[in-house]
Amino acid sequence: MTALLSVEGLGISFGGLKAVNDVSFTVQPGEITSVIGPNGAGKTTLFNMISGVYQPGRGRVILGGEDVTGMAPHLLARRGMSRTFQNLQIFQSMTVLENAIAGYHLAERGPVLADLFGLPSSRRRAAAASSGARDLLARVGLDRAAEREAGNLSYGALKRLEIARALALSPRILLLDEPAAGCNAVETEEIDHLIAEVARSGVAILLVEHDMKMVMRISNHIVVLDHGEKIAEGDPAAVSRDPAVIAAYLGTDAETGAAHADG
Repeated sequence: MTALLSVEGLGISFGGLKAVNDVSFTVQPGEITSVIGPNGAGKTTLFNMISGVYQPGRGRVILGGEDVTGMAPHLLARRGMSRTFQNLQIFQSMTVLENAIAGYHLAERGPVLADLFGLPSSRRRAAAASSGARDLLARVGLDRAAEREAGNLSYGALKRLEIARALALSPRILLLDEPAAGCNAVETEEIDHLIAEVARSGVAILLVEHDMKMVMRISNHIVVLDHGEKIAEGDPAAVSRDPAVIAAYLGTDAETGAAHADG
């Protein structure tokens, strides 16, 4: 299978410090690839380079065979890349439906004058966006909350709303930065099922998440970072047994203690 996304030797430095160094991996259509690692491992920095927030200092990002390294986020969105962020980007005072509709604006390329004067073409686009947004809300289980103010939703529901808005662009690949952070067990399970459903529809998923149970449960492939470098890669079973991964999460003191216990 041809990779949808290829990350090739990606790196960036801040003030002489290598935040991410020579990281490479691929993401396949319809699969969930998770990037994990201890705090400060470089996961979000890597996401920011892939999604055009940061300009990489080294390496390339290839999307669908096209070199998109350092391309602006709105241009990447038009090429099929959408993402969410650690911190919610929801309009709290708008309704749930209005937030979902907002996701369609980037994809719209209608004439400004048509919108200004409310021409039929503009009204048709608005109707299509509203209909599509309602379908997305049903997909993420928020259709009954469409007319509610977004600020009144639970945290887990807001996370699902953000995913719905990202899906409004009909992405080929969806980057999710800690989608379950701050969620309780029930909310995490709902997001878990939603991510798996999106992947089954053929969308590639690139996930950063600290909930290891969730990662191990839904991932097809896992990339492990530590101090900005890739230390392991493979399926969940292989990664969970990798000595380098165990050392990164437990620390060398734990390894030393285990060695003394064995000896």
